[in-house]
Formats: sequence, structure tokens, C-alpha cells
Amino acid sequence: MKLGFVIARNVFGPGLSIAHGGPIIVHLKAVVGENCRIDRCASIGSIYYPTAPPIIGNNVFIGPGAVINGDIEIADGIAIGANSYVNKSFKEPGITIAGCPAKKISDKGSRYCWYRATEILRKEAADAHIDKPK
Repeated sequence: MKLGFVIARNVFGPGLSIAHGGPIIVHLKAVVGENCRIDRCASIGSIYYPTAPPIIGNNVFIGPGAVINGDIEIADGIAIGANSYVNKSFKEPGITIAGCPAKKISDKGSRYCWYRATEILRKEAADAHIDKPK
């Protein structure tokens, strides 16, 4: 609450990265995959009850001020640009979307936006298992 986050438990998968303090509002029934990177002033939800909230895949970057709204799906590896309004599904993985309303603007996606915590941990675990003496 002190940092301005309104996020229910178990909405995000492992590896959540919150870039900065500031208001972030997430619908309590939204589903967000692992390694989501979310910036300040983002909103994930549904303005019309009982419309279902968004389902967001793994490794998605959500830029500052982005609004993701409605019963939509966002595929894995998508980067969402700053101040974008996303009100339709994007099922093509690994793309960049931006604008109001959002549209595909590039094939770059989120791959190089940040380090993914779960990938780092899985690699370290695998390396430890390989290096472990028998």
C-alpha cells in the first residue's frame, strides 16, 4: 500500500519484477504468467462487471502507464509500450505492441528488456546439479 500497489495474491507467476514504485492496479482475478516486468502507473483489469479480466502470458513487459483492459489474452514474450491502451487480444508471441488502441508495431518483443529471474534460477539449479560430485 505504501508504494501504491493494488495487487491481489497469486495473480502473478514467479519472477515478477516491479520496475518502480507508483500506482499499479491489478484485477484480483487477472492471470499473469512468470517473469512479468511491470512499470509504474500500469493497470490490468476489467471496467465492466462481470467481464473477465485479462490473461497475460510469460515474459511480458508492461511499460509505464499501460492499460490492459477486458476479457483478452496477451501471448508470451510481448512488450507493451508506454501509455498503451490494450483492449483486444494479441496471440502472436514475441511482438511489440503500442498505441491507443494498441496495435503491433514490431517483431522484437520482450526478449531483451530485462533478465528473467526464473531463467537465471533454473540455469543455476541445472549448473549446480551438473557440477555436483557423485
